[in-house]
Amino acid sequence: MAFVRSMLLAYEKYERNPDSALARAQISRAQLRVLDARIDAEQMETFAAVAMRELDDEALGWFSRRLPWGTYGMLCRASLGSPNLLVALKRWCRHHGLLTEDIHLELLSEGTAVRLRIEERAPLGAMREFCLLTSLRYVHGYGCWLLDSRLPLNEVTFPFAAPLHQAVYRFLFPGPVRFAAGAASMLFDARYLALAPRRDEAALQRMLQHALPLTVRQYRRDRLLIERARAWLFARASKSVSSAQVAKAMGLSVRSLHRHLASDGTSLRNLKTEARRQRALELLVRSDLPIKQLARAVGFQNTKSFARAFQGWMGQSPSTYRADARVR
Repeated sequence: MAFVRSMLLAYEKYERNPDSALARAQISRAQLRVLDARIDAEQMETFAAVAMRELDDEALGWFSRRLPWGTYGMLCRASLGSPNLLVALKRWCRHHGLLTEDIHLELLSEGTAVRLRIEERAPLGAMREFCLLTSLRYVHGYGCWLLDSRLPLNEVTFPFAAPLHQAVYRFLFPGPVRFAAGAASMLFDARYLALAPRRDEAALQRMLQHALPLTVRQYRRDRLLIERARAWLFARASKSVSSAQVAKAMGLSVRSLHRHLASDGTSLRNLKTEARRQRALELLVRSDLPIKQLARAVGFQNTKSFARAFQGWMGQSPSTYRADARVR
């Protein structure tokens, strides 16, 4: 409800009556007075959509000038033809700067990750929290939709103290949230920047008819899930890991993990086997570990079971494979 109260500040700013929007979203005045009251995602979407249209401001009063209805749709369209996510985000940041100078969005490289950071260039007042979190959600939601992929976040930061309703942030951002940071930002794996968009103009037109769920609800599909899971399992090839451990590392439930892998034509069992095989091949070629020790290093209890599995993978014994590889 704190977010609804923030949107009501926009009604005050523009001296408009919010009763119609509250009624459409089935939010009572009594609920507004309850400090820890909650609403569901549909109510949030309804109230925000009505408020944006009634006030003709998609920024809901955050900035020194209105962003009229259709502004964020224009931002989406300006990035639609990008060859990859990197170009799309750069265009989003650049074009957002043409709309308002109150905040500045920029992409910063941090090794194997990239951070989208918001610099505050004007006081945002009581609307600060809602402005910053929604600005991040707009970019994140659009990026997920554009790629047709979940975009896991390594970290999300905000430059204010944790609010009383901080528990809701875990539903808004697929990653750990840190408060009292230097700036609002989100950090994610740079590999996603190379992914090509999967949306066209027709898909954009359909999305814009019902766009707010992208900012309220998290995207589920992840085009790099298999690659991320494979790398995680490869680093732990010597250990026995459970579905729950893999799912937690991927930021998913066990059920969602299995569903996503199945939709991409594989399974966790197959990925575990692949990770063991790749690690075994690497150790056979690049190390002098005895076969007995190597078997344990890739999660097998004894040499016999490892040799049998390796024969099935490569059609020859580990020793023969090592000898042949070194001859080549």
